[in-house]
Amino acid sequence: MRPTSPAPGIPVDHSACWIPLIVLAAACGGNDDSADVLLAGGSVLDGTGSEPVVADVAVAGDRIVFVGDADAAGMTATDTVDVSGLAVTPGFIDMHSHAELNAEHGRDARAFLFQGITTVALGMDGGGSAEVAAQLAAWEEDGIGVNAFLFVGHNSVRAWVMGMADRAPTSTELDEMRGLVRQGMEEGAYGLSSGLFYLPGNYAETEEVIELNRVAAEYPGAIYDTHDRDLGAAYPPFGYLESTAEGIRIGEEAGTKVIFSHFNAQGAHNYGRAPEGAALIEAARARGVEVAGAHHSYTATQSNLRSYTIPGWAAAGGDTAMVRRFDHPDTVGILDAQTREMLAIRGGADRILFADRRPDLNGKTLRQLADEWGLDAPATARRILRDGNAAVMNLGLYDGENLRYLAQRDWMMTCTDGRDPGPTRPVTHPRAFGSFTRKIRDLVLDEQLITLPFTVRSMTGLAADFLEWDDRGYLREGYAADITVLDLEAVDDMATYENPHQYSRGTVHVLVNGVFAVRDGEATMALAGRPLLRGGVVYGGEVSDGGQ
Repeated sequence: MRPTSPAPGIPVDHSACWIPLIVLAAACGGNDDSADVLLAGGSVLDGTGSEPVVADVAVAGDRIVFVGDADAAGMTATDTVDVSGLAVTPGFIDMHSHAELNAEHGRDARAFLFQGITTVALGMDGGGSAEVAAQLAAWEEDGIGVNAFLFVGHNSVRAWVMGMADRAPTSTELDEMRGLVRQGMEEGAYGLSSGLFYLPGNYAETEEVIELNRVAAEYPGAIYDTHDRDLGAAYPPFGYLESTAEGIRIGEEAGTKVIFSHFNAQGAHNYGRAPEGAALIEAARARGVEVAGAHHSYTATQSNLRSYTIPGWAAAGGDTAMVRRFDHPDTVGILDAQTREMLAIRGGADRILFADRRPDLNGKTLRQLADEWGLDAPATARRILRDGNAAVMNLGLYDGENLRYLAQRDWMMTCTDGRDPGPTRPVTHPRAFGSFTRKIRDLVLDEQLITLPFTVRSMTGLAADFLEWDDRGYLREGYAADITVLDLEAVDDMATYENPHQYSRGTVHVLVNGVFAVRDGEATMALAGRPLLRGGVVYGGEVSDGGQ
């Protein structure tokens, strides 16, 4: 089928559309009318960064079997869907996610699917368990709405072996941590993730992480994924550039690839400084180190109150030891001063917005709570932490100009850094609902800062290449049928900080492994995702076609 016009806003190179696609159709058996689904007449962006072409895409089972002119090739399908005027892309790959994919928060992953995301990376910020096989098996048994793959986490293995000890490991402890990393890699992890900003990872010296990453490097394609030690808002300061250099060093000396989670400089003192960190990455790439980043579409972060307000030394030994320090009259004076310094780096207590399970905190800033309770901000933070850590956002920590600069780098992928919502999490960061959509809406369609083919590549083929997949991330014959169809005239991220639980608009269809997860703008509740082992190998058996 041939459309009457390309998708609005997409330049189409008509001179190059049909000859290579017809050749491809012949090569992949285009005259065999055995397709299940035919997406007819869309503007196809294949994930390479090339300009779109007007073409039909056919799916049989979980694979793409045809790309070209279906009428000319005699291709038919059981289910033909007219997508003329729409953009057809590979399913998007979220390179840094906190999707929980469980019964409490929804295995269907609708917040991600409505952004066009079909695959998510998990086990991030050093938090991934070494028990990778158990998680993959649970996903296979229960069903998940998107494909998912895992990292084994430095923080996780350190906490398992050493708890919250603020010291270097003994040789025996280091060997035990090596064993846990090896277990995770043997069971299919993609590499080692770290959260050197967080505890207990922050207690580790660089050399400890290098030693553990050497274990990951024993496995082909291994990746070091880092939430680096100091993007610019750590306390005590390690240094934005020093932290970038450390992340590169850990990968380079161990022999793995490196990706910086949600790479950007934090804090007003680092506004405009993204080019400096990017220069370190580009210098490493020039000398042969495979270094990349994941782009974050918002100027606010989300993390936890303890990390934003309590220095690491005060949390050593765990929560009980931390509360004892809260109650010590000499120590509390030191804490007051250092908490104020930490808040100053982050723009003040009025920039810390709660997104927690506790309804009396949700939607309020630390400053508002301090005023309500008649306390200063440090005392307010300690009062809350006595009952457990709290989820918070830091408004305005990222600079919009830094964000725009980094979006233009050809090594920058895309991520949500988002955690799916649930009945016990009534407030969350809008990034879980809008990151990919926001990038397209703001930077492509409104500002025209980057092109749509470049952006789609950052969300698909670029990530697939980095992950060393040979059958995902592109719209090609033989590849997994993870496909997103967008109406560019309707694309809009609806989620806001005040009302974050709003699905993105403009995502018309999403197929995950050949099954419609979104059709005609409605979630089908299919659980068609698959757990992926390192290299893109599918764990387990068949795709589920429904149920939650």
